Amino acid sequence: MLRVTRMTDYATVVLTVLAARPDAVLSAAELAERAGLEAPTVSKVLKPLAQAGLVEGFRGAHGGYRLARPAEAISLVEVVEAMEGPLAMTECSLDDHECGIAHQCGVRANWRRINDVIAAALGAVSLAQMLEDAPIPPSPLPRRSGSPPASQATELQGSQWPPR
Repeated sequence: MLRVTRMTDYATVVLTVLAARPDAVLSAAELAERAGLEAPTVSKVLKPLAQAGLVEGFRGAHGGYRLARPAEAISLVEVVEAMEGPLAMTECSLDDHECGIAHQCGVRANWRRINDVIAAALGAVSLAQMLEDAPIPPSPLPRRSGSPPASQATELQGSQWPPR
């Protein structure tokens, strides 16, 4: 199965949280809470995103993170490459010299073509488009005695609780 790593998936979640509030500077703790992730995970994700120039960090009492560019200008291929390095379906998609059978391989050109198609597809999807398809997380509901857990309360939003 071809899939991105869990950290890359988390990076897209963190970035969509930032994209939803483009004028806000959010701390790593706020990002973790809004994304539903652990704070250490968010901190690990933010480092390569900042190194790639996708987010910018601010120090101080009111410090935190925000997108370095508008969400429309950040593509998924940039996110994947920030987290995982250059996109390569196979070793020879990046470098012929890594493969011991490159001189007799009949499929290398096809893998490179597939690599280019996937890179183009990821490059065609912006962070703003990912945000359009993302559900807006509900505000945390205060827990009352007799209230359902937050996961059930979210499902019941719009219906009447407690049931009569």
